[in-house]
Amino acid sequence: MPLDAVTDILARQDGVIARHQLLAAGVTQARIDTLLRRRDLVPVHPGVYLTHTGAPTWSQRCWAAVLYAGRSALHLESALHEPGKGAAPTGPVHVAIDWGRRVVPRSGICVHRVRGLEEKVRWNLSPPRVRIEVAAMEVAHRAPDELAAISALAAAVGARRTVAGRLREELVRRGRLRRRALLTGLLDDLERGTHSVLEHGYLARVVRPHGLPEPTAQQAPVAVAGRTEYRDVAHDDVDLVVELDGQLHDRSEARDDDADRDLDDLARGKVVPRLRYRQVFATPCRTASRLAVLFRARGWDGIPVACGLPACPVGADERGSSS
Repeated sequence: MPLDAVTDILARQDGVIARHQLLAAGVTQARIDTLLRRRDLVPVHPGVYLTHTGAPTWSQRCWAAVLYAGRSALHLESALHEPGKGAAPTGPVHVAIDWGRRVVPRSGICVHRVRGLEEKVRWNLSPPRVRIEVAAMEVAHRAPDELAAISALAAAVGARRTVAGRLREELVRRGRLRRRALLTGLLDDLERGTHSVLEHGYLARVVRPHGLPEPTAQQAPVAVAGRTEYRDVAHDDVDLVVELDGQLHDRSEARDDDADRDLDDLARGKVVPRLRYRQVFATPCRTASRLAVLFRARGWDGIPVACGLPACPVGADERGSSS
């Protein structure tokens, strides 16, 4: 077979190989030219080849980008994607190279020059990739809005790919970081057990600015019919559970499971308001005002307060009664 000499390399690199690897394995330039004419090798980038004529997979695109860029590693969203989990990214492959190097731009590859690259990469991975904490913090730094910035860190912790403490170490190491105060507060919540953008938004936009009671537990385990389930946010002191539905709850089967959980909680005497992105991020003041009514009706003796935004309705009843 024409590529027997590099079988192991091709297996490790998902069918992608560089010209220098072929030459090092004893495949002559004349033989490479023959393989290219016969389409046994297909150019992807200069000096980088694929062993089939079809469209490259995401994994093959990543390998091709890293091999083209030389000593480099996947970065940003490309480093955060977990192989075999979820839809692969459709945009360019992001790779990091050392600050002192230059790489000629290529379509489908975004090259980022990074200071101190050697210590920021897991070189043992295939292909190498920037450490999850570095990539996630950089994505948060570059995010177009607060929601995307929060999502970058919350998703990494929620998927159990890192922990808040390691992200905090990376935050401290960085000199320049947009939204530092926001991300520091997020890490505080992640260390307390927050696992999602919605959980952090519920605390940071609904509960705290309006003086509502802090949850007694997050991701609280509940024994139901011999199995353990988890509730997003529990306010056990008032027998209330807040469920936070993200975009992944749109499937009918997931909605059926949600309804079962709500019934179980209601049977245990719990009130179960269910909030989505709109209630948390678009109308947090309205949401807080409704929750305040529920809390007060179930024994909370605190006083909700307006958050300072124009026309915030929270606390209006208390203000009216005291005037």
